[in-house]
Amino acid sequence: MTKQEAIDKALAYFKEGYACSQSVAMTFAPEFGTDVDTVKMISAPFGGGMGRLRGKCGAVTGAFMVLGMATGKYGPKDMDTKLAQYKKVQDLNAAIVGIYGTAECGELLKKKVNKEQVEARDHHQIVCTGIIADAVAVLYDILYPEK
Repeated sequence: MTKQEAIDKALAYFKEGYACSQSVAMTFAPEFGTDVDTVKMISAPFGGGMGRLRGKCGAVTGAFMVLGMATGKYGPKDMDTKLAQYKKVQDLNAAIVGIYGTAECGELLKKKVNKEQVEARDHHQIVCTGIIADAVAVLYDILYPEK
């Protein structure tokens, strides 16, 4: 899968009605031999900044889940692998903060839309699609730096 194919697939999931977290995580599940339906269920409550709590952006948490699928096969005492994985999570988060100034859903919405636009769910087109695309692009570069 190319970077653009991954972006397009995540956006297609989102347009179908999946949460931002699901859209990102489901896109990459097959790449790591993970069942898409399982990922769909696990990632479901992370949309809207963790169940609409407006915390960490769902697209970002979906990307974190993908990093877990990609690099999470280590034992409980394997601190080197765990810390390497955490570094990738930190790098991804820093990249999104570099683009948007934050990786928090509520802050992203406040910067780009008003309350009425959120209530009308217009924020999906105004804010979320761009963040999903960027989160997938950054994630892709972390996963496949040689491509």
